[in-house]
Amino acid sequence: MALTNKEKMVAIISNGIAVFSLLQERDEIPQNTTMYDFILKVVPEDIKPELSVELIDEVFHYVTSAHSS
Repeated sequence: MALTNKEKMVAIISNGIAVFSLLQERDEIPQNTTMYDFILKVVPEDIKPELSVELIDEVFHYVTSAHSS
């Protein structure tokens, strides 16, 4: 069964959050780069219509709450 574009987007956002966090911890990302900017750069053009700030926020909230419990 193939993933839907929304499922792909959630996976990309989750991965983007993880990579951004690692690069930020290592000081390997410019200081003025936000998580949103970083995620925008890693999302493939063909599924960008699925991207929204609300979805990024929802995934971020879920990931951070899941790791803190």
